[in-house]
Amino acid sequence: MKVGILGGTGKFGRALAARLAEAGDDVVIGSRDELRAQEIAATVGVRGARNDDLGAVDLVVLAVEAHAALDTVRTLRLEAPLLSVAAEVDFDAGIARPPANERSLAERVAELVDVPIAAGLHSLAALKLARGKPDEDALVCGDHDEPKALALELAAHVVQGRAIDAGPLENARALEAMTAVLLNVNRAFKTHAGLRVTGID
Repeated sequence: MKVGILGGTGKFGRALAARLAEAGDDVVIGSRDELRAQEIAATVGVRGARNDDLGAVDLVVLAVEAHAALDTVRTLRLEAPLLSVAAEVDFDAGIARPPANERSLAERVAELVDVPIAAGLHSLAALKLARGKPDEDALVCGDHDEPKALALELAAHVVQGRAIDAGPLENARALEAMTAVLLNVNRAFKTHAGLRVTGID
């Protein structure tokens, strides 16, 4: 699969690029700064480019920080399906909470782009992903078959567990909120928790 990662120089984007390259995917990481993208890409063994010059890819991953996601897609003309992996999290006295917003970040991104979108991988920690394929499942949701299928294929390349279809894009609200849940678990137990879904053969 050919994958372009917007925000590929960040912790999650870099870790994702490494696992995808390890799986044999053709990966290009993007950044607003082309030189920085190329420098980081060289350490991972992939290609680097500007966010607006990823070339022809099968799937674009929106891996920028959540606060920059909407502004990033506003500036780009995307031609491939999009996978949104970002999640907004509010902190109050060290406690993580999902923001008081009725719609997920992925749903708001979908309103700004002219390509079909999926959302997922929100339960994967960048630190664990950087070390190797986490022994956990990855959840993906979306309203369109093509981006969801591509996102599930991508997810299967980066976890030891399963890539699981979690339903329509509306469910990104729950998947994104799970990031806050896991951050609180991590804080309480001094760990990097992940998810495994039981009852699936």
